[in-house]
Amino acid sequence: MSGPRPWVVIPGIWNSDPDHWQSGWERDRQHDERERHDERDQQTRRAVRIAPDSWSAPVADDWRAAISTAVAACSEPPVLVAHSLGVLAAADWLATTTTAPALVAGAFLVAPPDPLGDAFPAEASGFAPPRPVPPEQQVPTHLVVSDDDPYCGVSRALEFAAAMRADVVRVGALGHVNVASGVGGWPAGRELLRAFEDGLRRTR
Repeated sequence: MSGPRPWVVIPGIWNSDPDHWQSGWERDRQHDERERHDERDQQTRRAVRIAPDSWSAPVADDWRAAISTAVAACSEPPVLVAHSLGVLAAADWLATTTTAPALVAGAFLVAPPDPLGDAFPAEASGFAPPRPVPPEQQVPTHLVVSDDDPYCGVSRALEFAAAMRADVVRVGALGHVNVASGVGGWPAGRELLRAFEDGLRRTR
């Protein structure tokens, strides 16, 4: 494989706006592909955002199906790049998709919310904490955790990581790692993802 693995971008509730780091990374990936001047690569979607019907009133089954559709649109096993509610959707998909290791290369999950927390949006009440992933369904997973996330305490995030069999990456006090917390394009996070992807290449 000559180029990077595709991404499946999984935003949180209401989708990620143009200023969100997920949107910026997606634009960068599309720009990189145009610069490659490779006819085959230009016909290959290197970043596919999920498209559920229920962005503002999320339905877990709808989001799970949207992830499956996005994964199927990739030319090879992608990396899931999820934020906020998208982390819960990705965790649900990984725990319920028995063929996940054959379908995706890994999961880079950022700032999970706690569905049982006071700040969790009522519109997303159908989402649950990550359930345990059977060993045979495990894929390489990094869970990126902020120390002062208003939507999830560190101890709860560590419980989620244990259920998902994920490696934890703590990034200090970055709030919910979104536009409101001032991370902008979050270049440090892009480097974390790049290092994660490099590790996937070494283990292929």
